[in-house]
Amino acid sequence: MTFEVIRQQLPLFEEDGRAAATDDERGRDLHYLPDLPEEDPYAAGHRTCAGCGPAIQYRWVLKAAGQDTVVAGPTGCMYVANSTYLCTPYTVPWAHTPIASGGSFTSGVAAGYEAMIRKGRYPGPYPNIVVMAGDGSAADIGIGSISGALYRNHDALFVCYDNECYANTGIQTSPTTPYAGMTTFTPFGKAIPEGKKLPPKNLAKMMAEGHPHCYVATTTVGYPVDLMNKTRKGLNHVGAAFLHCYTPCQKGWVYQTSMTVELGRRVVESGLWPVWEYDPQERTYRYFHPPVQRPVTDYLAMQGRFGHMLPEHVAVTQVGANRNWETIGMEVPRVLRDLEDPARHQRLADEEYSMPINRGVGA
Repeated sequence: MTFEVIRQQLPLFEEDGRAAATDDERGRDLHYLPDLPEEDPYAAGHRTCAGCGPAIQYRWVLKAAGQDTVVAGPTGCMYVANSTYLCTPYTVPWAHTPIASGGSFTSGVAAGYEAMIRKGRYPGPYPNIVVMAGDGSAADIGIGSISGALYRNHDALFVCYDNECYANTGIQTSPTTPYAGMTTFTPFGKAIPEGKKLPPKNLAKMMAEGHPHCYVATTTVGYPVDLMNKTRKGLNHVGAAFLHCYTPCQKGWVYQTSMTVELGRRVVESGLWPVWEYDPQERTYRYFHPPVQRPVTDYLAMQGRFGHMLPEHVAVTQVGANRNWETIGMEVPRVLRDLEDPARHQRLADEEYSMPINRGVGA
């Protein structure tokens, strides 16, 4: 006798206010959060750093997923900081996997639950299965196993929490480290003054274009309602889903601890992290158009890892941001076009500066 696999359907939250990725200007100034679940499957008591972006992402994702959830965590920051002997902060089943095995382990979990439900050995419903891997795992060492799981369309949500470096092992460069981002493996000097010469890997677009039957989206910790809704959309999708989340790392990026969420907005407003979702039914992208378009210096100047950049490096970054604006269908303002000229950034080489005066605007 074969039993039907019953899947959960999670309702979406109302998107309004600055916590959501809304296009309207009114929303940016509206302090509003919808009624969120009181349950916290990611409980207090972990050992992450103050201002940890991945910890914020973990909490919102698991709050959106709920208690009927099974979690896998490949080796990375959030494994080491959350797991000591006989102690984890999870109130739901959680398993550690090797850094390269997040996709393969989760494939087995998904296939196992489906088989047990069909055979009547597990009453159901089918649980929300989530794996949260850092960029070192999802974009580098474990990308093959995650790609395989997406291709086989295992019913699970694969999340990359992206802090743009191997932070757990000492801030080494990863495939998603941005151009000119300083790490211990990409120091700046006379030979290579920009530090890192390569652009970051476009991981989410790789997953969407390479696995067109999957739900794929990007988000940041700067928009918690958007993050939670995309988590639920990925879990509601029958089949594989991939979520790429920008998660600042205070230790590796060197910024004021209280600015984690603000960075999550500024990276979008500066054009360096497009927020979008891919619909596998229509095979189309839906892009978020932020109500504010900033020069990249408003973002770069908040972080010590970019403090060595010369005018020509800032100009290269602005060129990349302007291309992103064009990709998502937004007009590039003349003032941002002008900033593609290194001469417009010469003052950065002539004077000392730190965070912009308007650092709290929009926080």
